Amino acid sequence: MAQAEAGGSSLVASVLEAAQGSSGRLEKEGLGGHISRLSDRVEELKDEVCRMINERYVEFLPSMQNAEELESKAEELSSSVGQLKSVIETEVQQDLNVAIAEFTELKQQLERDSLILGVLKQLQEFDSALKQSSAMLPEKKYVPAACHLKKAQRCLKLMESRRGFELKILRALHVELVAQTENLLGVLGQEWQQLAVWKLPQSKEPGSVESALQTELRLCKALPGEDAGTSPSATSVLRGFAILGELHHRFKVFGQLLLSYILKPLICHPSLQSLLEERSDVVVLRLESVGAPPGPPSPIEVFAKLRLVLEVLHKHLLTVPLDHCAEDESRAGPILAEALGEVIWKELSDCLTSDCLVHSIPSSSSKLGQYIEVINATEQFEQAVREMQFLKEDSTDLLTYARNVNRHFADKKCQDVITTARHLMMAEIHDTVKVTPESSVALPKLPDPAAGDHPGALVSSKVLPVQVGDLETKARLSPHTLSFPACCISESIQKLVALAYQTLEEASASTDQYSAQLFYLVRDIFYMFWDVVPMYHKEKLQKLPQLAAIHHNNCLYLAHHLLTLGHQFQGRLGGLLRDGTATFVDMVPVFRRLGAECFLAQIQVQKGELLERLSSARDFSTVDDEDSYAVANRAVRQVVHQLRRLGKIWQGILPVNVYCRAMGTLLNTALAEIISRILTLEDISAESADRLYTLCQMLVDEGPQVFVPLPAQDQNRPFQEEIPLYVPKWVMFRELMLVLQASLQEITDRWADGKGPLAAEFSPSEVKNLIRALFQNTERRAAALAKIK
Repeated sequence: MAQAEAGGSSLVASVLEAAQGSSGRLEKEGLGGHISRLSDRVEELKDEVCRMINERYVEFLPSMQNAEELESKAEELSSSVGQLKSVIETEVQQDLNVAIAEFTELKQQLERDSLILGVLKQLQEFDSALKQSSAMLPEKKYVPAACHLKKAQRCLKLMESRRGFELKILRALHVELVAQTENLLGVLGQEWQQLAVWKLPQSKEPGSVESALQTELRLCKALPGEDAGTSPSATSVLRGFAILGELHHRFKVFGQLLLSYILKPLICHPSLQSLLEERSDVVVLRLESVGAPPGPPSPIEVFAKLRLVLEVLHKHLLTVPLDHCAEDESRAGPILAEALGEVIWKELSDCLTSDCLVHSIPSSSSKLGQYIEVINATEQFEQAVREMQFLKEDSTDLLTYARNVNRHFADKKCQDVITTARHLMMAEIHDTVKVTPESSVALPKLPDPAAGDHPGALVSSKVLPVQVGDLETKARLSPHTLSFPACCISESIQKLVALAYQTLEEASASTDQYSAQLFYLVRDIFYMFWDVVPMYHKEKLQKLPQLAAIHHNNCLYLAHHLLTLGHQFQGRLGGLLRDGTATFVDMVPVFRRLGAECFLAQIQVQKGELLERLSSARDFSTVDDEDSYAVANRAVRQVVHQLRRLGKIWQGILPVNVYCRAMGTLLNTALAEIISRILTLEDISAESADRLYTLCQMLVDEGPQVFVPLPAQDQNRPFQEEIPLYVPKWVMFRELMLVLQASLQEITDRWADGKGPLAAEFSPSEVKNLIRALFQNTERRAAALAKIK
């Protein structure tokens, strides 16, 4: 080996002497020989290096001494090649036109040798880095050990980028590098588990108070059984992870536990408080329940609790920056706190927004001025987190959210109002309240429309006297003109109307932008009523006549308020209503139609039941038979019973006029059906006529009794006396009863040549058919028939 070194030195010296003794140009043949011998020595050195690497990383043979000798040779040859390359390039530049052709081949050969030497140098650096990393691991110098592994990784990548090197050796080097890296990561993982110890609840279900109270985080200042001065710190372990590219994964696991078991419970449960216990060798962080009033958490208190936890982590884990290896100090690394912040901040800020700041948004515009305290607390919290380097300078998500309180107030108001309205629409319809023209609905006080934008001006309860007495007329409108009639409505609908008034009152105190948003929110409430109520209560509205009547009243009640709702707030909602472009009047026909359709559908159902009961009477053709008469009698009694039952159900619920029209329509249906069936009879015996009269008399006696819309009997007399107004077939039915009991002369007298009461209800053909069915074919009947024309 020494001879090889001497040969190499003498070879380089002779080359240099030849270069100095020349007169400006090297002899090609002599220089070529020297370079050829130098190339042979490079190849020999390459073979020796490859053999040594194979023995160490492939065959695992000890060759420490040979490795050191080869390192010395490589460095000496590298220096000689550099000197020779410089001399050649100098000579070539002196006489470029002559030397280019002569020395191109020599220069290429020399460049190939330089490439091989460069790879050998990287190989030497790789081997040195692995040896130094292995030597520092037992001493628990994790950061330098990780730096050397990082350096070895760079050397390996550089060698892999150069072609022409033995692939087998590179594979062996890669396996060795991976093995040592995994070994170091395993050691770091074990150290981390002992330095940051979690005590978690058995249930493994984070989020509840019970789970949070069983959680504990222990941050050890030294490994168990070791001195704090010599034991590696948690910071050095984390820096080792960072250098090896494993920090994000470790922080992802640690951060998720921190969020689930400590940070989020502190946000969601106001009763929880962080408890810090600091000893000489360990810092213990746990949660305790101190009791708190019910309600959403206060952002100011939540920020204080989170800040304490983050300060503990920053002080005992994350205070040292992530500096890179000494060879790479030009690139500044991230901060440990910043690395943890990147993992947890997005989810933490989302939780603070959705579970804390959202609930702190005022529900009334009068409290918006007090929200400045929350904005200041949010700004201070973000600044503190930024100073601890958990947060980047350009991140202000929480503060941006808090400062945009006006928009959030309007959004929250809309959400709360929509939720409340939906619950009211899905409430039971049969929970009713009585409304009368005299009753006062629990609505907010509204200002006088003439007062303009002055919210303090209230509607005057006094009627202004008429100054010009000559123009006063004696005819006066009733004080209840245009008032909503007395009836029953759902309690939830009364609350829904009050909610609409309160929302518009809130809109009048907001800015123009949010005033418009709240105004259209009220319109959306009524739009939602069209979709939700008929569909949600569809089955009940079809089957229960009481609910159909209440729903009818509800729709009319809403339509009644929609007539004047926009006008009452005219001039108080900024420019939205001042020009009269926004109103609720367009919804009135829709609500009236919605209520009428539902109630008319119920009327049709009741009509069908009445006709079905009468259909069992077999057309009244055989009432002279006892069994047939019993069936017909039962059918009529069922009709009367159904009308009475509906009367009791609707009494006091429907407005008086609606009640009378509804009951009159149903009674008229029954009378029309009976009249139609009697008119179709071809033969009516005297006994049958008496029995038909008895059946009809039952309806005449019971019919007026269903017209009792008011609980007090004496108040219902006018409605019972005006029964022909509500039952169009009533007079016709009475005339039919007279015909059933009358003689031929009485019938012709009531016909009175087409001018009598009988002619006013029946056509000539109908009267003739009745006469033919009731009387035998005699000259008197023929004479009577002749008079009916």
